[in-house]
Amino acid sequence: MKNLTVLVAICLLGTLRIAAQDTLAVVPTLKVDVQCEDTCSHIHGIDLSHYQGNVFWETIGDNTKMSYVYLKATEGGDRIDATFERNIELAHKHGLKVGSYHFYRPLTDQQKQLRNFMSQCLPEEQDLIPMIDIESTGGLSTDVFCDSLFYFLDLVEEAYHQKPLIYTGRNFYNKHLQGKIDEYKIMIAMYTSEEPVLADDRDITMWQYTGKGRIVGINGYVDKSRFMGNHSLRELRFRK
Repeated sequence: MKNLTVLVAICLLGTLRIAAQDTLAVVPTLKVDVQCEDTCSHIHGIDLSHYQGNVFWETIGDNTKMSYVYLKATEGGDRIDATFERNIELAHKHGLKVGSYHFYRPLTDQQKQLRNFMSQCLPEEQDLIPMIDIESTGGLSTDVFCDSLFYFLDLVEEAYHQKPLIYTGRNFYNKHLQGKIDEYKIMIAMYTSEEPVLADDRDITMWQYTGKGRIVGINGYVDKSRFMGNHSLRELRFRK
């Protein structure tokens, strides 16, 4: 009887060990959210608009992986981003290099757009050259669109005494801007794991590599970008 009890105990112990092993086998491994800035040494930053709501700038300022921020200032002829004034004040306060950008509307009078942008993008508040966000032709043919765009870019350069940075998507560049903006520094948006290459193989200053980045201090997604190759913040310094 004693031997039978011992045998039953051994069997139960073996069963428990197997059950434990089976249970451990189905426990999922925690997935670590590794992002670009965690795996490379390039200079990284973000761009923000009212879509991110009120952000915690003191937390972002403590993030040593984020060196700069481009803030949406205006769009078209009369839209002013609701968070711009607060964002630019607090971004400076917490130590980030700051630039401002304008969302270009091809069908809106260029002089009106310039006045709108200049009402917010004040030279004394800029660390980085202005950026023009170009994403739509407004239904115009490429030639007519480019005439409109280049006139506006000339106005911006005349107003700020330096060429602006151009932001656009890879496909949009290849279709409409290829070979036409070689004298401008560009930020290319392309959300893949591979670095962007343009159809004309021209140099890219910055790459916006995700529209779904995460960062402590911002609820929800944020656009993240980084410099390409040996490019640096010094190249975008706003000359006052």
